[in-house]
Amino acid sequence: MMVEQAKILVVDDELFFRHLYRDLLEDAGYAVVICANGDEAVRLLESDPFDLVLSDVVMPGRSGIDVLRFAKGLPSPPEVVMVTGYASLDSAIESLKNGARDYLVKPFNPEELKHLIATCLEQRRLLAENAHLKRQINLFQTGQTLSSLIDLECLIPQSLEALMRKLGSESGFSFTLADDEATYLTGLKKIHAGDAEQLIELLLPEFYQAGGVVQPSGHCLEGLRSLNKRPEQIWMLPLRDGDLLKGGILISDAVSNDTDFSPADLRYLCDQIALGFANASRYRNAQQLMYSDDLTGLYNHRYLQIALNQEMMRSQRYGLKFSVLFMDLDRFKEINDQYGHLAGSAALQEVGRLMRGCVRDVDTLFRFGGDEFAALLVETDQRAARVVAERIRGLIEKHIFLEKDNQPSQVTLSIGIATFPDDATSQERLLGLADQAMYAGKESRNSICSAVDLVDTR
Repeated sequence: MMVEQAKILVVDDELFFRHLYRDLLEDAGYAVVICANGDEAVRLLESDPFDLVLSDVVMPGRSGIDVLRFAKGLPSPPEVVMVTGYASLDSAIESLKNGARDYLVKPFNPEELKHLIATCLEQRRLLAENAHLKRQINLFQTGQTLSSLIDLECLIPQSLEALMRKLGSESGFSFTLADDEATYLTGLKKIHAGDAEQLIELLLPEFYQAGGVVQPSGHCLEGLRSLNKRPEQIWMLPLRDGDLLKGGILISDAVSNDTDFSPADLRYLCDQIALGFANASRYRNAQQLMYSDDLTGLYNHRYLQIALNQEMMRSQRYGLKFSVLFMDLDRFKEINDQYGHLAGSAALQEVGRLMRGCVRDVDTLFRFGGDEFAALLVETDQRAARVVAERIRGLIEKHIFLEKDNQPSQVTLSIGIATFPDDATSQERLLGLADQAMYAGKESRNSICSAVDLVDTR
């Protein structure tokens, strides 16, 4: 394996020393560029990268100290060795204060020069290797952290931030795909929602086709130009659950100059994010199986305790109210007796679908088993909860169940309401009141009863 030649800039106003330095350093195997003054040195440093600058301290125009300061202000500053012809070391000390790696005093032994240059370049190499190793360790740790996250609400925003940071971008977004392939933005960073939606519409086919992190193809060039986007500055990472595309991350305006972050590093980080997403999706799927009712697809009674505890903490923190509905179907047993349990199961599925249409996406529906249901209505006081309850009760009352199976049936619903914190401030008491109110309503059936309607709620 060939080692790249170190490139050295020699700056000295004396022709003899310029040629001496060049001959000695080229003989040692370095690539050498010489110039006669500080102004020329600055122009060369602006246009070409150097590993080391060897500069005289005193020169006409810009001094060696000026060259040193300019060199140290560059994005990737070279090492600098200063040469002084004075017996006094004041200028050498000033050089060290301004960032010089070392200094020589004229006259010097040629072997001393070669040794000093070799030592400076070796230190530079070791520091570069150390910095590279640190970056690789950081990349590995970031990838391992992301791949081990099983909470999608943490994984996706952290992945977006990590990719933006590595690709030198402040602009990007993430999105998810619903079962009907509708897209939902889940994260926005310095990009307008409308622009993000247009990019999804344009690039979604490429997310479907991509096996990993990719950039847009030429087919999208015209559309990207209309959005003032450059394809070489866009990176797309599809997020899959098995073979199904479930979402993606798009980084826009990537302008990374980090040569240490290679294409292989980008692929590694994206592979870890994709692995984390697949693991988190499987975990969520397992949770849904654990906490969902097989028949209706609603949450089951086990999840009610978890959801209720979370909502109580949120409501206490922000001073909010929420309500719980307990619901029981009236005379549901008659469907089972007349048409059998399969018909009863089909009717319960219809009940679940009807209830979903009566609540918001932020609300949660539960089936306790049998013909009992519940609803958790967030940021909802007793009066608003009664409006929702009436909507559900009226819809169930009017609906003809099993009509498509030529087994037309009708049922009604009794509903109990309890509101936090007005009726109760503990989980057990709140559920108990909602249950009592529901059973009080069943005395007349097809009715709604609140905890405040009970004779003794305390």
